[in-house]
This record gives sequence, C-alpha cells and structure tokens, in this order.
Amino acid sequence: MPLVDVYHLSRDYGSVQALRDLTLSVAPGTIGLVGNNGAGKSTLLKILLGLLAPSGGHGTILGCDIARGGRELRGRIGYMSESAAVVPVLTGAEYVTLAGDLQGMPHRDARRRAHEVLGYVGLGELRYRRLEEYSAGNVQRLKLAAALVHDPELLLLDEPTNGLDPAGRNAMIELLDDLIAETGKSVILCTHLLGDVERLCRQIVVLDRGSVARSGTIDELRADVVHRYELAWQGDDTRFVARLRAAGAECGNVTAKAAVVTVPADWCPSEFFRLAAAGGVVLNHLKPDEENLERLFFRVTGDTSGKSTLKGIGG
Repeated sequence: MPLVDVYHLSRDYGSVQALRDLTLSVAPGTIGLVGNNGAGKSTLLKILLGLLAPSGGHGTILGCDIARGGRELRGRIGYMSESAAVVPVLTGAEYVTLAGDLQGMPHRDARRRAHEVLGYVGLGELRYRRLEEYSAGNVQRLKLAAALVHDPELLLLDEPTNGLDPAGRNAMIELLDDLIAETGKSVILCTHLLGDVERLCRQIVVLDRGSVARSGTIDELRADVVHRYELAWQGDDTRFVARLRAAGAECGNVTAKAAVVTVPADWCPSEFFRLAAAGGVVLNHLKPDEENLERLFFRVTGDTSGKSTLKGIGG
C-alpha cells in the first residue's frame, strides 16, 4: 500500500494557487520533499494531516482518506512544524506531556512517555527547565520529542534543522538518522537543504510552483544522466565534437576543449579514445558526470534563473 497516494490536489488562498493538479504516489520509507519557497511543500503537509482541506482532488495517507481521516490520521502521524510552536511558561516535560494529552493518551501514559522521548532526543537533563531557557537547537529537539510522544507510524518533519548552526544541524541529522535506523518509521522530510535529503532519504519529491516536477528514488532520478561524461582534450575542437555527434553522442556545455557528453546506453568508454585519435586530439580528462541533488533539482525543474531558495549539499 502506498504511504501517500493523492490525485489532482489543488489548494487556493484567494487568488493565489498554492497547489495545482498535484498527483503523487510514494512508498513507505524516507522521502525528501523539496522545492523553492512557495512551491507548496508546507501546504501539502497540512493537507495530508487534515489541517487544511484541499480546494480540489482526493487521496489517502496510511490508507486513510485525507478528507475524512481527521483525528484518526493525526493519531498515527507525528508532525514537527516549522514554527517554534512552544509554550514558554511550561517545562520540557510539561510540554511533551501536553502533546501526548492532546493526542488522547491517558495522562499518566503521556507523562511517562514524555520522560522517555526527552531522554531519547538528548534533553533528559533539561526536562524540568522552562522552555524560554532552551536554545534553538534544543527547541528543535523538543519539537521532535513532542512529535514522537504517541509513537506514530509516520513523521512529517517541516524544516527540522531550520535556524541551526552547522554543528546543531549535523547533530539533528544524526539523531534523525539513528531514529530511522532503529524504529523503521516512515519519514517525510520537508526542507530547502538538499544536503539533509542526501543524508537521510531514499526517495525524493520535487515540487515546482504547486505541482510535482519529478518523484521517485534518488537513484531513479539520477539514472537520467548515468550515460553522461565530462571530457577535456587538446587539439582541434571542431573535428572531435563533429565525430562525437556523428557517433550518436550529444554534446552539451561545449567550451574551449571541454564538454559534457551524453552517450547511448551501449557506449563503451574506449570509444572516446578511438574518436579522439581519429580526430587528431588527445584526451586529458574523462570521468562519469556524477549528479548531486542540487544539480538534479535544477535539471528537473528547468530552473536556470539562479534565484533558487534551496541550498546545496554543503549549504
């Protein structure tokens, strides 16, 4: 059964269309939901939770109808919002216990479970400290604890490393990585940091202006460029490039004595050397063109503006 299976979703905010004819099916596992600001990521998460009603379309999450799942769905899903969403006068233990109470857990169970998950996320020593005294990194851990208190099947994480310094971001990613490995929970990670997706997720959904640009496993999306190579050479550009094209290769990004070349599936790399010799050039660089998620995003969205709000692997 798909984890998420939705068809022709739309959502309007007055004259602004946040989602448009969005169709998506993803299997259980770890899914990265990426897109520029305004692509519709947070709106989609809130529709999946039943917090927003779609303007059109239908679908399921965890097998439940998104239009009628309501409280049942929220009892099976843990949601970590992008906003702080904390109550300063409470202690950490009180806040997470309250999250359990709101999920319908018996108060005694919610309180016991709150202490367990606070210890798990590394806040055991801070559980009686008031929330206004928590650092940004500890607030993010607290929100994760609140999302985990009722032991959900699925976690929806909206920008879990938002506002963290590099050390705090790395600590949060390691915590999430351990959580996924130990519990096997499905996770939908909504983020503008492609490096976080690279480290945690096996599947990716790319949203662009309210629609799905591409979705699938990261390996599937990268398979589009599996037969692409970077070349550099010394010698006559014109003759060599002409011979490559005559042999069925597509030459892109051709500059002075360099190119990115896409070749047929049955191409043998030794063919480059044969054509170079025939064209009177000497190859001094040949390597497969390995695509990171930043380049994959720009390729599938066709974004060449340079105005993307996503940050790359080291961002």
